[in-house]
Amino acid sequence: MKRIFFLLGILIFVETEGLQAQHNQRRMLSTSSEKAEKAYYRGSDCYNVKDYKCAEEEFRKAVKVDERFSEAWIVLGEVLADQERYSESLEAFANALKRGRSFYPEVLYFMGTLELKMGAYENAKNHFNDFLATKPTSPRRVALAQRQLADCEFAIEAIKNPVPFNPQNLGSSINSEYSEYFPCLTVDDQMILFTRRIPSKEIPGREQEDFYFSKKEDGQWTAAQPIGPPINTRYNEGAPTLSPDGNYLIFTACASQGDYGDGREGYGSCDLFISHKIGNAWSEPQNIGFPINTAKWETQPSFSSDGRTLYFIRGFSDSRGYYNQDIYMTQLQDDGTWSEPTKLPDYINSLGNEESVFIHPDGQTLYFSSDGWPGMGGKDIYLCRRQADGTWSKPVNLGYPINTANDENSLVVSGDGRYGFFASDREGGYGRLDLYYFEIPESMRPKPLTYLKGTVYDASDGHKLGARFELVDLATGLTIVSSTSDPVDGTFLVALPAGSRYALSVSHTGYLFYSDHFDLQGSYTALNPFLKDVPLHPVSIGQEVILKNVFFDTDSYQLLPQSKTELDRLAHLLIENPRMCIEIAGHTDSQGGDSHNLELSLNRARAVYQYLITQGIDPSRLSYIGYGKSHPIDTNDTPEGRANNRRTEFKVTQM
Repeated sequence: MKRIFFLLGILIFVETEGLQAQHNQRRMLSTSSEKAEKAYYRGSDCYNVKDYKCAEEEFRKAVKVDERFSEAWIVLGEVLADQERYSESLEAFANALKRGRSFYPEVLYFMGTLELKMGAYENAKNHFNDFLATKPTSPRRVALAQRQLADCEFAIEAIKNPVPFNPQNLGSSINSEYSEYFPCLTVDDQMILFTRRIPSKEIPGREQEDFYFSKKEDGQWTAAQPIGPPINTRYNEGAPTLSPDGNYLIFTACASQGDYGDGREGYGSCDLFISHKIGNAWSEPQNIGFPINTAKWETQPSFSSDGRTLYFIRGFSDSRGYYNQDIYMTQLQDDGTWSEPTKLPDYINSLGNEESVFIHPDGQTLYFSSDGWPGMGGKDIYLCRRQADGTWSKPVNLGYPINTANDENSLVVSGDGRYGFFASDREGGYGRLDLYYFEIPESMRPKPLTYLKGTVYDASDGHKLGARFELVDLATGLTIVSSTSDPVDGTFLVALPAGSRYALSVSHTGYLFYSDHFDLQGSYTALNPFLKDVPLHPVSIGQEVILKNVFFDTDSYQLLPQSKTELDRLAHLLIENPRMCIEIAGHTDSQGGDSHNLELSLNRARAVYQYLITQGIDPSRLSYIGYGKSHPIDTNDTPEGRANNRRTEFKVTQM
C-alpha cells in the first residue's frame, strides 16, 4: 500500500540514543500523559513496518487516554488513509483540528488532499485555501496545494458542464473474473489485444501478466485467447501497442538489469520489446535497444500509423530525488536505427506524471493521462493535436464524467474515432478491472480516417510477396506511411486521414516497382475503406511500368515537384540493376493537334530522361520517345479515360 502523505517530521522519530534526546522528543509532543505517549510510540513502530492493525490500535489507545493529543490524531488519520478508509481518516484529522492542543497547518493540506480524492471539491477547495492562508514555509507543499486547488476549481466547473458518457462492458468474451487492462486495436477495429492478470502456474499465490486477443466476427468479439509463446512467458508482459495492420507488436517487460528470463535481456528495470507477425506466428521478441531503452524505466508504447514514429513513457528520479514520468518520441531512420528520443514539450509533459500515451492512427491526435494539469483529481485523460507546422496544441481535458476524482488511464480510440476503450473496476463488471467502451464526444474525436487494404503478389504466378510500400501526401510531399506487407500472405493495412490525395509506391527486390495515386476525398471512411491489390512484375525485358506519380501542368513539360519521389525511386531501381536499360515514353490524350501532342509527349519524356541523368544515371542506359495520342489505353470520351491516356511510362529494353 502506498502512503498518500509525507509524514510530519516531528511526529515519528528515528531511534536516538541518550536520555537527553528522549527527553527532547517527549517535550515536542502535545500530550503530558506518559501512557498516551507510550501508545503513540508503539503505534509509530507498527506503522513503520506497515502493520496497520497494530498501529491503529495503539493510536486509538493514545487518543482515548488523551483526546487532545494532536499528533496521535494526525498519524491515526494517515494510517486510515493508507488503508483507503478516507471518511474515517478525515474524521481523525478533524479531531486533530478541533480537539488537539497543537495546530499543524499541514492537517488542512491533508484534509484537502483526501477530499479531492473523494470528489468533495468544495470542501477540498476551502481546506487548501485555509492551508495557503497560514503562509506555509515549504515551497513544494505550497506548489502541490496550489495545483490541487486548481483541480478543485476545474472540477467544480466541469461537473456543471458534463460531457456525454455511457460506458458499456465489452462482455464475457473479453472480460473475465481476472483483471483486463491496457487494450490496443488494429486500425480496422477487427482485433483487440490486451493484458490479463492471471494466477501464476508456477508460484502459488502469485499473479502474472499475459497478453490475450479477440477478433470481431459478424460484429461480435470472439472468446479471448492467449497470444501464446514466444510472446507470453512465465514472466510479466504488459502495456502492448500494435501497428495499425497488427503485424508489429511492441510491449513492456520488467526485471532487474540483465536477464529477463527466457532469453530476454534488458538495460534496466523495464524495457520495450518488439515482435513481428509472420503469417499466423510471432517472431521471438527482441529488445528494441538503445537509445530507446536505458537504465531508466521505459513502458507504455504507442506506435504511429506511419510505421516510423514511436511514443512511449520514460520514468526516472530527478535531481531532487522525486520520481517523474514523461512522454518521449523517437523515429525509425532510413538505416533501421531509432533516433535519440526527445521529450514532448513542457506544455504537454507536466511537473507531475504522464502515462498511457496513445497516438491515434490519424497520426495527429494524441491522448494521454496526467496528474500534472488541472483536472478532476488523480490522473485524468487529455488530448492534444499536432498542428500543420508540426507543433502540438495545448492539452485539453476530456471532461466529466469521463474523468473523475479517481485515476483514469489506458484509453485507446477506435480507427473510426467514434469509440474509446478503457479499463475500469466500476460496479457490474465480471471481475476486478474490466474493459469498457464508450462513444467519444464529437469535439474529442480524431480526424476522420480511412484505410488502404490489399495484398501484394507476383503478377506472373500469383504467389504473395513481403514488399515495401510508401504512401506520400501529394499536397505536402510528406511520406505518410512507410512499411512492408506480410511476407507470408502479402497483406497490408494502412491507416490514412480521409480527405487527401496520396501517391502509392510498392517495391520488392527483383521486381519492377508499382506506382499509383488515388483520392480519398469523398465517400471513403473507416467503414468504407479503399481496397487495392498490387501485382508486381519480375524484372524482365519488355516489361512496362506506368509512372502514375509523375506530374506536369496542363499543356506543359515542366516536371512538378510531386514527381521527385517517383523519379528518385526509378533512379534507385536503375542503380540496383546496373545492367538495366530503359526506354521512357510520353503519351497524350486525343485533344489537340497531332503534331502538338507528339511534341508535347516527346518533351515530357525528355524531361524525365534529363532528371535521371542529374541523379547519376548513365545516359547510354536511357532513351526516350514521344507517341502523342497514338497509343491510348482507355477511351478518350470521358475525363477519366483521357487522364489515363495522358501518361509517362518506361519499358525495360535490356538486362
